[in-house]
Amino acid sequence: MTPNARLLAALELMEEVERVARPADAVVSAWFRTRRQIPEWARGEIAELLYEVLRHRARLDWRLAMHGRAATPRNRLLAWLALGQGRTREQIQRLLGGLGADERALLGQLQGGTVEHPDMPEAVRAECPAWAEDALRQRFGDAFARELAAMLTPPPLDLRVNPLKASREAVLTDLRRLGLPAEPTRMAPLGIRVGLRPSLARLPMLKTGAAEIQDEGSQLVALLVDARAGERVVDFCAGAGGKTLAIASQMENRGQVVACDVSESRLKRAAQRFRNAGLHNIQTRPLTTERDPWVKRHKGGFDRVLVDAPCSGTGTWRRNPDARWRAQETGLETLVALQAQILDSAARLVRPGGRLVYATCSLLPDENEAQVDAFLAAHPDFRVTPLAEAAPELKGSAHPDYLSLTPARHGTDGFFAAVLQRVTS
Repeated sequence: MTPNARLLAALELMEEVERVARPADAVVSAWFRTRRQIPEWARGEIAELLYEVLRHRARLDWRLAMHGRAATPRNRLLAWLALGQGRTREQIQRLLGGLGADERALLGQLQGGTVEHPDMPEAVRAECPAWAEDALRQRFGDAFARELAAMLTPPPLDLRVNPLKASREAVLTDLRRLGLPAEPTRMAPLGIRVGLRPSLARLPMLKTGAAEIQDEGSQLVALLVDARAGERVVDFCAGAGGKTLAIASQMENRGQVVACDVSESRLKRAAQRFRNAGLHNIQTRPLTTERDPWVKRHKGGFDRVLVDAPCSGTGTWRRNPDARWRAQETGLETLVALQAQILDSAARLVRPGGRLVYATCSLLPDENEAQVDAFLAAHPDFRVTPLAEAAPELKGSAHPDYLSLTPARHGTDGFFAAVLQRVTS
């Protein structure tokens, strides 16, 4: 596949991501499925170019606006080739061909520049959308720029070893035999960080179920559930089932895990992952809403309940750079209200003395600490179990009582988790 063909393919993919109201990773997967003639190596280059442009979108748009140009996918690509890759107008002309006079003029204006500019506002340099800026400044204070900069780097590839099928040492050995640099994760006891981003088809442990792709922070959230063999556990917002898998493996395939979600299609896809991992103690339960009658019928029937609530996703911007620019389907205020409703309903499932874990992949206080404060005020039968008591092996959290992880401080996605216990009266 020629360089020209790869660039044109990347431009087509950028236009598709802009047009379709779905996360970029889902659009990319669907786009490549209909273009099976593109070789694997070229797919990687095309996708990487897309994500480079997405990670620099605010800065590219600002630079385009300086010259009175619209922020279209094509103009962003031209600006990235000139400013991000340092290509000359003549080189870009040879690569893309068919440049109009206006585009040639733009490239002449950009030539010799860089993506950033001395007059660029801090929020633009940090790729921070206006809707999240005040909350993130409140969250990070003087560390705002450093924390946001960490979310502009591509995420590492983290794996979680399935102890029912392999040991971490064995998977590390297999990865190194494949020529991949791999090390144990710093905090997660079953995690492995791979130093390169290989084609996933090269990783046989994913096919056999010996390992799953899961960010180290997500692994730690599942660890806080502390599920024991023989217990009854609910993953109330199971989604694709990553944390469900981790919880079920903690239980050594004994006891019962119920994976709930309002999306039946997601649960069906998750069920295949459960089978591949060799886990038989999981059942799926589609819910109509968070107040589904099933919840009332099973009131007080579970030892552990995880609420991995739908959230703004600000902690995942490293791997989902387009998410910060997509207009939210609901405003933050509506999302916070939904989280409270979900947490209130799921709490009914916890038996006296049982554990409730509330988690998000958000960095915003309104979705995290403030949400827990409001829940405790409305539910005096629950108390916080401080992190030092719930998981004394976890050190360095950004909050003294809760698990609070950020890309800059911990090298993980941004996660929050609070461990709550229902008092026995």
